[in-house]
Amino acid sequence: MTTVSYETDIVAWANEQAWLVRNKKFELLDIEHIAEEIEDVGKSEQRELASRMAVLLCHLLKWQYQPARQGASWKAAIKTQRERVKRRLNQTPSLKKCLNDSE
Repeated sequence: MTTVSYETDIVAWANEQAWLVRNKKFELLDIEHIAEEIEDVGKSEQRELASRMAVLLCHLLKWQYQPARQGASWKAAIKTQRERVKRRLNQTPSLKKCLNDSE
C-alpha cells in the first residue's frame, strides 16, 4: 500500500510511485492511478496539438479575410504556430492520426 494518497497530493504520490518503480517494489504500486496518469499524458498531447491547430487556423482565417490588417506580427504568429505544430508532430508521430479524426 502506498503512503501518499493520489487524491491528497498528486506530486508527492507521483514521486513515491517513481521511487517504488526504481526500487522494484512493484507490489506496492498504485496501478489503477498510474494507468490513468499514463492515459492522461496522451490526452494532454492531443489537447496541445488541437490548441496549436486552432490558433493556427484562427490566424490563417484572419490573414485571408482581413487583408487590410495583415502585418508582420500576424505573419510571425502563423510561422510560429506552423513550427510548433510541426515540432509537436515530429516529437510525437502518433498524433498524426488525430489530424484525420472526425471527432
